[in-house]
Amino acid sequence: MKPVIQQEATGCAIASAAALAGVSYAAAKRVAASLCIHAGDPGLWSDTAHIRRLLKHYQIRTNAEQTPFKNWAALPDHALLAIKWHKENGIPYWHWVVFVREANGEEYVLDSKKALKRNRRTDFGRIRPKWFIGVTP
Repeated sequence: MKPVIQQEATGCAIASAAALAGVSYAAAKRVAASLCIHAGDPGLWSDTAHIRRLLKHYQIRTNAEQTPFKNWAALPDHALLAIKWHKENGIPYWHWVVFVREANGEEYVLDSKKALKRNRRTDFGRIRPKWFIGVTP
């Protein structure tokens, strides 16, 4: 799976969905707009409904519940991770990234943040997930 770089400061959900679907950011953004999902909507990074709806469009199934992160080994082969979790005015916010475990056992995180030198990350000690949603691409 290849990383997709977010083209908007708040486009991590759209980029994560694009990576899972194997499409470009622009293509995922067009689909998102047709579903009334926009990067500027705070619900996109403070609620799971929008990204679930976008992934459903691509026929990507998501687990019904968020699961607290315990350790990397306990993750399913594909998952949306909520990292950089924090509250602003009592509302939780996070940054979406995609965890991938390949059939050969290789594991990595696809982080859409534009400023990163490498968007395919293996520095798991620096990534602090709060919880995850299992996905089936």
